[in-house]
Amino acid sequence: MKIVLASNNKNKIKEFKQILKDDEILTMYDVGFYDEIDETGETFLENALIKAKTISEFLKTKGLDYPVVADDSGLCVEALNGEPGVYSARYSGVHGDDEANRQKLLKKLEGVENRKAYFQCITVEYFSDGSYKVGDGRTYGTITYKKIGDETFGFDCLFLSDDLNKTFGEASAEEKNKVSHRFRAIKDLFSK
Repeated sequence: MKIVLASNNKNKIKEFKQILKDDEILTMYDVGFYDEIDETGETFLENALIKAKTISEFLKTKGLDYPVVADDSGLCVEALNGEPGVYSARYSGVHGDDEANRQKLLKKLEGVENRKAYFQCITVEYFSDGSYKVGDGRTYGTITYKKIGDETFGFDCLFLSDDLNKTFGEASAEEKNKVSHRFRAIKDLFSK
């Protein structure tokens, strides 16, 4: 099945392609959409729907009728009342500055003993008639005191997974994709 993924995030696209091996994943670029989509929602679901609906409407103008899959996800830290949450990618004020986001998180957690956290992902499969399905996934862990492992994707090098007993930054793609919030949300979405 062909699915259009409402994302230009290289790491996210890679994860989706690894998880949905049996489907043909088209990116926004593949279908000719090059604009940024403003994520103005206050929840993961609202942001996922904004992205999915935007791409679905764009596909209609091209005469294409593919389901669109979008997600929104983030890190939620218990001691910070769920921060950074929906603002994970722009926690430091600059969208996509992973290092600044990590430094802000570590600074806010200085002297804090409770470092429990979870990643949450909401996925949406959106259809041209406006109907949609929703998947929800979480993975639990704790925030480390320093970066451990690969630093190329968000908070992964600070998130010590309860499932893996290592940070997501230390885990292989295969290990992470078996327990990640995104994997669980996709599995939940496509089990309906």
